[in-house]
Amino acid sequence: MDGERAAAGVVSVGKGYAEGPAAEERFAELERAERGHADEPEQRPAVFGSTAEDPERHFLGWLGDVDPDDLFASGEAWGLSVRRVKA
Repeated sequence: MDGERAAAGVVSVGKGYAEGPAAEERFAELERAERGHADEPEQRPAVFGSTAEDPERHFLGWLGDVDPDDLFASGEAWGLSVRRVKA
């Protein structure tokens, strides 16, 4: 069966290090640096999501201080997103 699926182009791939919101934000940050957007106001990637204590989407912390993948995997938060906000 696995040979048939691979031949058909359907292959299951595990989640790697360079996936998820943290990696996406890092790639976007690198692209912005290449384009030279130094004149824009300083913004930082912030993690937003919902928790049992507050089911509405809210600020959870700065990317780097909190890991969205760890928060989701532990069940502490869900509906996570990373977006740039003024620091």
